Amino acid sequence: MTAAAAPVTLCGSLSRHPVALGMTMHRAGYEALGLPFTYVPFAVDDVRGALVGMRALGIRGFGVSMPFKLDVIPLLDRLDELAQRIGAVNTIVNESGVLVGYNTDAWGAARALEETMPILGRRIMVLGGGGAARAVAFSLAAEGASVHVVNRTADKAARIAAEISGATAGGLDDLRQLSDFDAVVNCSSVGMVEYGRASPVPEEELRAGLVVMDIVYKPLKTELLELAEQRGARTVHGGRMLLYQACRQFELYTGCPAPRVAMNAALEAAIGGNLFRDVAAP
Repeated sequence: MTAAAAPVTLCGSLSRHPVALGMTMHRAGYEALGLPFTYVPFAVDDVRGALVGMRALGIRGFGVSMPFKLDVIPLLDRLDELAQRIGAVNTIVNESGVLVGYNTDAWGAARALEETMPILGRRIMVLGGGGAARAVAFSLAAEGASVHVVNRTADKAARIAAEISGATAGGLDDLRQLSDFDAVVNCSSVGMVEYGRASPVPEEELRAGLVVMDIVYKPLKTELLELAEQRGARTVHGGRMLLYQACRQFELYTGCPAPRVAMNAALEAAIGGNLFRDVAAP
């Protein structure tokens, strides 16, 4: 008699228009560790129904894309402290029927920046007024940075800063004060493939010694990062945050340290280029 196959734990993602990058990284991680897990990206319109199904089917984890990062909150049983403060969830873990929300975007942003500079005690300008800027600002402040949020609509920046102890805010004119900062993180959509090549930061404000991070990963090397490199700044591309947030999800789902090398290789193969070769083993 043939032995029964081991049960497989299902994880996945919820979005209106699924992409394969999360699946690619997670499946590579499962394979590297020999875990009986799999990952499926789901196209969803009814997020409430999806979470009912998550409980009923015992699905272990879901990554959550916009616009559901806010919609899922009232449907969950509990939020991690950072997710609670940020007010957005990108990861749900099913703990024996108790659905717990996390924000690994925030964790991933901090880990990506930390590869290039220590965060504690640094002055960091965060550019943007949406959910991504909010997550990054909260995470960097939690790591001990002095955060200044700037946005075209200064009121949006002010609303984010008002909820973060010690944070300040202003309009885009504050980009002229980058000489007073150790790093700038672009959390706006400027530079995405869909919107054409452009830099949200004036070239003349970029300098050697400044750390410039862009959370945009399509393309990996944005106009901002190209200009920053030309001016001698150190750069962090959006693939780093993408990798680290997925690694944190992996650990929440499986309880195992994420095999970053394997997950990184899968992401590199999916995106193209050779920009991830510096990743250290876990």
